Amino acid sequence: MTLTRDERIDVDLPGGIAGVSAFVSLPDAPWGGVALAHGAGAGPEHPFLNGVAEVLARHGLGVLRFAFPYREAGRRLPGPVAHATTTWAAAMAALRGWCPGVPVFAAGKSYGGRMASLAAATKVIEPAALVYLGYPLHPPGEPEKERADHLPAISQPQLFLSGTRDPFVQPADALERVVAGCRDATLTWVPGGDHSFEIAGRRRPSQAIGGELGDTIAGWLRQRFPQRPAA
Repeated sequence: MTLTRDERIDVDLPGGIAGVSAFVSLPDAPWGGVALAHGAGAGPEHPFLNGVAEVLARHGLGVLRFAFPYREAGRRLPGPVAHATTTWAAAMAALRGWCPGVPVFAAGKSYGGRMASLAAATKVIEPAALVYLGYPLHPPGEPEKERADHLPAISQPQLFLSGTRDPFVQPADALERVVAGCRDATLTWVPGGDHSFEIAGRRRPSQAIGGELGDTIAGWLRQRFPQRPAA
């Protein structure tokens, strides 16, 4: 059984050092590490992310969940993009310290994943691959306001996991078009899933939903990085 411990990560912001909460799950001899960021409306302790992290660790991956500074300060609305990308850089550096000598990956729910993509597109972080859990392609009801211009600049493999009922990716063929325009990207649909990957008529705890997606993520990473021994 992999134990999860509390940690702190220092983020060097323009106003000074901001310490943010983190949770680290380290199996014996991890073959890779995943930094896992929360969405705009929930923190790293959310059961959904806990479910993802538990299953990834079960597959032999080290997992770091971390808070963004605005969340740490108790604010509801995200801060500047630069604060988020700097936090991503600090998280990836910390993850490399806890998982030395193995590939490290960036993953995030909604806002957290989009901030990872912005950091990767500008080379603020250089993960081996990126995973998006519900990429927010546009605000709900405003498909004309796409947030995708930077995605083709990312050279690393990208995995998009999205529900077919997610209001952030309607119409669905818009996300398919964006993914097709990326250098190396995979889109996996969750039939009937909304932005939280909940399926109408199928009641499941958030942790269980996250765990199922954790299996999908681990399988994709194994496929893309087959040189690592099986757990």
